[in-house]
Amino acid sequence: MGMIGQHIKKYRLKKGYTQEKLGELVGVTTQAVSKWERGSAPDAEILPRIADALGVDIDSLYGREEQDIKLALSKELSKLPRDEAFRYTFDICWSIIIGLTGDADFTEDFMDTFVSHSGGKKEKPTDYFAKSIQDDGMALARLSNDFRHFFLMVEPRGESVQNYFENMEAIRKVFALFADENTLKTIFYLYSMSQTPITASLISKGTGLELQEVERCMNSICEIGLAVHMKIASVDAEIDSYTIRREGCAIPLFCFADEIAKGSPFPVFNMFDRNKPLL
Repeated sequence: MGMIGQHIKKYRLKKGYTQEKLGELVGVTTQAVSKWERGSAPDAEILPRIADALGVDIDSLYGREEQDIKLALSKELSKLPRDEAFRYTFDICWSIIIGLTGDADFTEDFMDTFVSHSGGKKEKPTDYFAKSIQDDGMALARLSNDFRHFFLMVEPRGESVQNYFENMEAIRKVFALFADENTLKTIFYLYSMSQTPITASLISKGTGLELQEVERCMNSICEIGLAVHMKIASVDAEIDSYTIRREGCAIPLFCFADEIAKGSPFPVFNMFDRNKPLL
C-alpha cells in the first residue's frame, strides 16, 4: 500500500466511511478508492476533494501532519520556561487520554472538563482521576488543583507485560522495603533533602529514629539501589554518609500507591474497553 493510500484508508476509517461512501463524496468509483488504498496514487487535481471529504488538509494525506505536530510540539516546549513547560505538557497528556477514546465529537465536548476540575487553588485540594484502559495500552492521570501526573503504557505486541518485569522475588523485595514503616519514613526524609551526602546521625535527627535503626534502614535502601553508601575522610576517622539516587523511580510508585489508598475518588473520566487480562 502506498503512503497516500495508507493515510486515505486511515482517515476514511476514522470517519466511518466505506470505500463506496468516500467514492460518492469525491465523485469516483469504489474501485478507484480501492486502488488508492492498494498503492495507486490518485491524480493530483483530485487530492483537494479527497482531503475535504475526509476533513483533513492535503499534507495529512502525505503523513506530514503527524511529523509537523511532533516537531512543532518539541520546538514549543523547548522555548518555554521549565515550570510552564511541564504544565503545558500535562495539558497535552490530558488531550491524549481524551483522544484515545477515538471519538472526535466526545473529544470536543470533554476537553474543557480538565479546566473546570483544575482551576484555582482551594483550601483543601480535590483529587480527580482519569483512566483509559484498552487492549492496546493504558493511560492514567491525576488531576488535582495543583498536583498532576500522567502514566502511559503501550501494550507489548504478542506477549504479556509480565515478560518485561523482573522476577517476583525482586519485586517482592521492593514492596517489602516500602512496607517497613521506618524505612519508608527514612526514604521520604532522604527525598526531602538536597543531593549533598548526609550522615546517619543527621538522618536520625531528621526522622526521630535511633541511630542503629537508621543504619538498618539505610542498609536496606542501599541494597535495593535507591541510595549510595560512601565514606568521607576526616581528621579523626572515616565517616559513613549516604546519598539518595536521583532517578526518582520511587516517586511514581508513591503517587499511584496514594491513588490506591484514596480509592481513586471522583473519577472525572473512566474508560475500560479491554478484553485482554491486565497482565
